[in-house]
Amino acid sequence: MATESAIEWTEQTWNPTTGCTKVSPGCKHCYAEVMAKRLQAMGAPGYERGFKLALHPERLAQPVKRRKPTVYFVNSMSDLFHAAVPDRFLDQVFDVIAITPQHTYQVLTKRAERLSAYFARRACPPNVWLGVSVENRRHGVPRIEQLRQVDARIRFLSVEPLLEDVGELDLHDIHWVIVGGESGSKARPMREEWALNVKRQAERAGAAFFFKQWGGWGADGVRRHKKANGRQLQGRVWDGFPEARAGA
Repeated sequence: MATESAIEWTEQTWNPTTGCTKVSPGCKHCYAEVMAKRLQAMGAPGYERGFKLALHPERLAQPVKRRKPTVYFVNSMSDLFHAAVPDRFLDQVFDVIAITPQHTYQVLTKRAERLSAYFARRACPPNVWLGVSVENRRHGVPRIEQLRQVDARIRFLSVEPLLEDVGELDLHDIHWVIVGGESGSKARPMREEWALNVKRQAERAGAAFFFKQWGGWGADGVRRHKKANGRQLQGRVWDGFPEARAGA
């Protein structure tokens, strides 16, 4: 079933595929890989192959059964635009999305080139928020232009884990920017000035800004549990959301 999410910017997760492969430095300490191996050890359905990519057509109907308008993060345990996911399966996923306009679907990918190529031949449903990960300058920043090529109602950036100062960003037609540090035992630190640089640019561009977490390192550069580091940036919590939601 789709499950309640602990991710601060969504309500439930829906995983029609699970598993992935690494494509850039943001993948190095993938939380989903750790979780998949844990679920495999527990004998959880759908994780018999651990973190190897798997399609789950039996999960496609899950959102159809839910009438209450819900914000779904699609594929928290995978990347929907992975090269091994056939176009015909992507079509099925977006067909389900199209027939459930009461829900909002957040789709995040590091495969931005495939994202733009797929929607070059298909309209993006209005209840979809499309996002790309932006962890650094070399791999992350170029994804923004690929995202902008898609005519989506909401385009967003997940600048997490933020691994360096990403410099000047073109945030034209970007509606939402999420920033966060890395968590876990091998977390890499995020500096406050990096996060503030993105925040200033988001505000200047009129994009909603959401600060998700410090992660494993605090603003003071001290390593501690992410709960102890909290979610405050410059003394406050930033929970900005774009205005458009399906069912609203």
